[in-house]
Amino acid sequence: MDQTVSVEPLERLELLRSGDDSSEHAPILFLHGAFAGAWCWAEQFMPYFAERGLHCYAVSLRGHGGSAGRERLTWHSLGDYVDDLAEAIEHIGRPPVVVGHSMGGMVAQKYLERAPLPAVALLASVPPQGLLAATMSLALLKPDVLTELNGLLYNGRASLEAMRQALFAGPVAADRLTRYYRLMQPESPRAIWDMTFFDLPQIWRMKLPPMLVLGAEGDLMVPAKEVELCAQTYGVSAQIFPAMGHAMMLDAGWQNVAERIIEWLQTLPARAP
Repeated sequence: MDQTVSVEPLERLELLRSGDDSSEHAPILFLHGAFAGAWCWAEQFMPYFAERGLHCYAVSLRGHGGSAGRERLTWHSLGDYVDDLAEAIEHIGRPPVVVGHSMGGMVAQKYLERAPLPAVALLASVPPQGLLAATMSLALLKPDVLTELNGLLYNGRASLEAMRQALFAGPVAADRLTRYYRLMQPESPRAIWDMTFFDLPQIWRMKLPPMLVLGAEGDLMVPAKEVELCAQTYGVSAQIFPAMGHAMMLDAGWQNVAERIIEWLQTLPARAP
């Protein structure tokens, strides 16, 4: 982990922190996707944002990364993950701008049913319509990758090549890919089913803030058309980054994504003193 990133003292959740609290903007809270943890933001995004004077956090949802609950991962629901987001926000002490990737984007959308946020950025996020269309697309285009991901979901095993295709649009250095592979983990089947059918966002209950919706041209997990559908649902335009895969915070060109988020943050009202 980059030396500019530290661990906050929470009893149950792993909460990483970077930057100081002198920024005029609300803090940023990064939410990881399925099979990952807060580490994916500490690799590049958190130090990059901190260097630009922004105060940011990243939380590992229960059963992920350094958070407690790995032994009960199978039973964790999407609602449990929303509870974790609420706990992290309570610890931060004021509402942050939430940047959610993939499953983390769905968690952010579900949180908006409970409480408002200053703003939300969705990166390759599961759309409010759920995972079904994206799963069918993957089954048609890359059935072998879907089979491998199901293996990762249920028993924690998938090949390096399947992970590369699932997360990246092009070649990745072998040492980086191996390190990410070791950090990846199983996911809760219950949460996946919640995002497919059983606990989709109820938009009429949401307190909608300013939203930024970004996607990747080479994303097999949440195809660009699903990102555009998500944006249309919330009345904004999606921006699709060329030559990128699903892991927009790790793939080549991640700086362009980070800069777009920072540019958007600068358009938001300054936080109250």
